[in-house]
Amino acid sequence: MRPLSGVMENKMAASGDSAGCRPNSTEANSKWLDAHYDPMANIHTFSACLALADLHGDGEYKLVVGDLGANGRHPRLKVLKGPSVLTESPLPTLPSAAAAFLMEPHEPRTPALALASGPCVYVYKNLRPYFKFSLPPLPPNPLEQDLWNQAKERSYWGAWQGFGCASRRSRGDSSWPWPSSGGDSRKEEKAFTSWGKQGLWSKQDRIDPLTLKEMLEGIREKAEVPLSVQSLRFLHLELGEMEAFVAQHKNQPIKRQTVITAMTILKKNLADEDAVSCLVLGTENRELLVLDPEAFTVLTKMSLPSVPVFLEVSGQFDVEFWLTAACRDGNIYILRRDSKRPRYCIELSSQPVGLVRIHKTLVVGSTQDMLHSFTHKGKKLWTVPMPAPILTMSLLEQRSRGLQAVMAGLANGEMRIYRDKALLNIIRTPDAVTSICFGRYGREDNTLIMTTRGGGLVIKILKRTAVFGEGAGEAGPPPAQALRLNVPRKTRLYVDQTLREREAGTAMHRAFQMDLYLLRLRAARAYVQALESSLNPVSATLREPLKLHAVVQGLGPTFRLTLHLQNTSAVRPAIGLLVSFLYNESLYALPRAFFKVPMLVPGLSYPMETFVECLSDKGISDIIKVLVLREGQSAPLLSAHINMPVSEGLVAA
Repeated sequence: MRPLSGVMENKMAASGDSAGCRPNSTEANSKWLDAHYDPMANIHTFSACLALADLHGDGEYKLVVGDLGANGRHPRLKVLKGPSVLTESPLPTLPSAAAAFLMEPHEPRTPALALASGPCVYVYKNLRPYFKFSLPPLPPNPLEQDLWNQAKERSYWGAWQGFGCASRRSRGDSSWPWPSSGGDSRKEEKAFTSWGKQGLWSKQDRIDPLTLKEMLEGIREKAEVPLSVQSLRFLHLELGEMEAFVAQHKNQPIKRQTVITAMTILKKNLADEDAVSCLVLGTENRELLVLDPEAFTVLTKMSLPSVPVFLEVSGQFDVEFWLTAACRDGNIYILRRDSKRPRYCIELSSQPVGLVRIHKTLVVGSTQDMLHSFTHKGKKLWTVPMPAPILTMSLLEQRSRGLQAVMAGLANGEMRIYRDKALLNIIRTPDAVTSICFGRYGREDNTLIMTTRGGGLVIKILKRTAVFGEGAGEAGPPPAQALRLNVPRKTRLYVDQTLREREAGTAMHRAFQMDLYLLRLRAARAYVQALESSLNPVSATLREPLKLHAVVQGLGPTFRLTLHLQNTSAVRPAIGLLVSFLYNESLYALPRAFFKVPMLVPGLSYPMETFVECLSDKGISDIIKVLVLREGQSAPLLSAHINMPVSEGLVAA
């Protein structure tokens, strides 16, 4: 898309100033070039439905938009090249996410386009339909199935009409005695038979649509299994339309289908940018599915306590990966490989409106106009208040400078860029921004694409000389400086302690000095004892100047133990050395507990690897002692105590 940075860029930069879509500084002082602004682009979408991809493998990146349409009608898939629409095709239902991924490692490495819409994922290659993946159907509610069978034909069970209407009105009973059968047909048969003896239903009557509606509403309120789409549509019909709806769906079976709420991509086995990736789907029935990129089969399935709305991933599927899901219950759940349930949970005080992963930290936007940052284990790092509600969030990654920041579109028409909690830049737009996407567009590496609430399209290009500095977005002291500290009042205990320190200050100082001298003496004695017994990792003798360093890698139950042994002598090599391990044989197993060390050349660090296998599944750990010996001597030259970590593999299992 060279026109965006060529002649067209210069024209749109000049016209962008008059349109009012530029930051609060002039074009010369701004970090962005106004490449394009069209308030009548008629694009209504959100950030999850935007994707940048080289769809034809020619180096020309295009913008893929899952357009919701005006007022949620007539959804369409649009592909933009530069400022114009290249192709456009209708969609059966509203899109929920769009992503570009590589399906196979063969040449040419042309990415495929995945668009999640309803219960299906539509895969395109070269902008042509390639594959359609549908979520597996769910079993329907057995009571709902029986009611529709009674409504469609004269079944054995009849209508149960007297129970639904006449019996309840005549008895004045507001209770609803559903059979607690749990789906057991024998228990249901006994319940219906007992109601038949009481005159609650008749075998000759056919259930009417009004009674069917009342019964379906009772199932929706009290049953654990949700109703099907057919029943939900029936409940929203008028009385005159119900009979025709039942006749139209007379021969159609009851199907309960879930839908896709979120989608992202996960690298298969390599972390490269052009590596094969898997699709990760979040569904309405509180599940996460990982799909195979070639066969489109479900590789793994994970359960969540709530419906996921935002997804973030890290790692590779065949090695180790973490899945982060922000759900509708206001919590963020973190899962890792081979865990069917969440491993960590982050409880928010309000609903999340965006989720962005930066390295090992998570940045979450909430409905309380706040940006929160957490570690991947759920520890809170910082919180930044926003001047307006957050509408959308996305990641800004400038690879040429190694910059990763968070972009947040606000309801007041601002788009703010944060690195950690430092404000880098503010971009003001004519309308509130509803979706953001940053990346390579056309042939420009750093392009910012925004869509507004009224359907407008804004395209900006980051200047090659632009450098983001902390605090460049606003001047003056931070807002936290104006907050008044809540200093507690002086208590009686505090006053008494102050008087005691004034009266006995000399005695307290002498006691402190005495304790300090005793501490130094004990530390010196411990150091001398360590030198005499070779309990330190650095040799104390000039004849054998050695240094030992140990590193433990892995999550368990198998760890890799690497010993780095270095001869710190200037010219004298070290020969005839041995390494021995002392450990609890009931907890750990090593393939070699004793081996010889080759000649150590001065100045070089020699890594020696071995594997430690944890034998206990009780979640305990112990110390492994490493001794460096000289042949023919019983006293070690130096030693190291390794505190082994707890085997997370056995604990998770």
